[in-house]
Amino acid sequence: MITVGHLINGQSIDDGQRYQDVFNPATGEVGKRVAIAPKATVEQAIAAAEAAFPEWRNTPPIKRARVMFRFKELLEQNAEQICKLIGEEHGKISHDAMGELQRGIENVEYACGAPELLKGEHSKNVGPNIDSWSEFQPLGVVAGITPFNFPVMVPLWMFPMAIVCGNCFVLKPSERDPSATLFIAQLLQEAGLPNGVMNVVNGDKEAVDTLLHDSRVQAVSFVGSTPIAEYIYKTANANGKRCQALGGAKNHAIVMPDADMDNAVNQLLGAAFGSSGERCMALSVAVAVGDAAADALVAKMQEAMKNLKVGAYTDSRNDFGPVITRQHQQKVVGYIDSAEADGAKVVVDGRNPQVPGYENGFYVGGTLIDNVNPEMLSYKEEIFGPVLQVVRVGSMQEAMDLIDAHEYGNGTCIFTRDGEAARYFTDNVKVGMVGVNVPLPVPVAYHSFGGWKRSLFGDLHAYGPDAVRFYTRRKMITQRWPSAGVREGVSFSMPTMK
Repeated sequence: MITVGHLINGQSIDDGQRYQDVFNPATGEVGKRVAIAPKATVEQAIAAAEAAFPEWRNTPPIKRARVMFRFKELLEQNAEQICKLIGEEHGKISHDAMGELQRGIENVEYACGAPELLKGEHSKNVGPNIDSWSEFQPLGVVAGITPFNFPVMVPLWMFPMAIVCGNCFVLKPSERDPSATLFIAQLLQEAGLPNGVMNVVNGDKEAVDTLLHDSRVQAVSFVGSTPIAEYIYKTANANGKRCQALGGAKNHAIVMPDADMDNAVNQLLGAAFGSSGERCMALSVAVAVGDAAADALVAKMQEAMKNLKVGAYTDSRNDFGPVITRQHQQKVVGYIDSAEADGAKVVVDGRNPQVPGYENGFYVGGTLIDNVNPEMLSYKEEIFGPVLQVVRVGSMQEAMDLIDAHEYGNGTCIFTRDGEAARYFTDNVKVGMVGVNVPLPVPVAYHSFGGWKRSLFGDLHAYGPDAVRFYTRRKMITQRWPSAGVREGVSFSMPTMK
């Protein structure tokens, strides 16, 4: 059986102590096993990063950027292999995996601009013969902890920018689908990155806690569920670390009576069921304003969902694949059962999809549930599966109040032709990422990604301009070179310029 190990100081490592099965969710079979790093192995990775830092921080930004240019080329040249690895362990259909990779590559492209992004600000003669400027200096050893649902894109949110800023990185990817993450890290080594600058350790809570408590780690970036995000944020802060922890979501789409209903349905299909709903930006709740809009939406969704195809990643004609594990499959089905028991109407039932030849895979079909209300468990919690729930309200304000009252504030959108309504919505809704007729308002690489409320712990968002701030410290330098022979008197007053 293939064993997925670690990458430490440029070398593949198998510490040979504990292992965990890695499943192919399309078939339900064990495909590989992954080494689970003990504390000593994680400490070895941290030590490698610490040893590499002095030379790397003094490497000119343009040389760091050139590594990223070569890395981008290697990602593109190996795209088919990367997507195959994603499909084998996550179950994501090939076209969806390619989209994930492309969004990740865009973050590498942004990181290639490091010489420009790291320029400080300079002011001459802020006082007599006094100049002042700022610099962005790296933190040192930084860590990333990434989720199963985007084994390539989310790591590419983190380590390219951290590394071009002059830091050294330790990445702990999801142990459920580790191969694609490890492969792209190996491509970064091939691109010319010095040993020790990038390290990957596969593991569980022991590995995470080691990163959170080790004083050599200066900052931690995390993407995952809200309970874990909160734990990581509090623990990292208690240990004096900078931390950004992105948590869960319950993303609503308001469907106004004047919406282009056919367009809304097409957009909701992809946003709700793409990647089996295993996205923190998945639209899981459609809030229909008025029964007429709700009836039209449900009828058109029901008809459109007849054409949804769930199946294995190898067939690009499929729309989405399985969920990640048997346990998660049962959890998603449990939420559907719960909604039905609470009085909601299951309009399209995906609890027992038939996938010929893949009967043991972890599949849940596209599911549409009507007449959901905010008191139901299935509404309150993040399902993280291919389930779209419809809530009926009487007004746009009622819809916004519903969104604002939810504990999560990651993403939302409105479907409307009314510019005034759209402007009011974008100005006032209490959510971090907002779309107008755009159901997945994921910012491009040169903006930053992050939600509000319990969807984000920390002040800075992921990637884009905020990443430069997160992975560096600003240092202000004020310098004076008095003229020869000029001696100034003593002053005990606060220096000012009048």
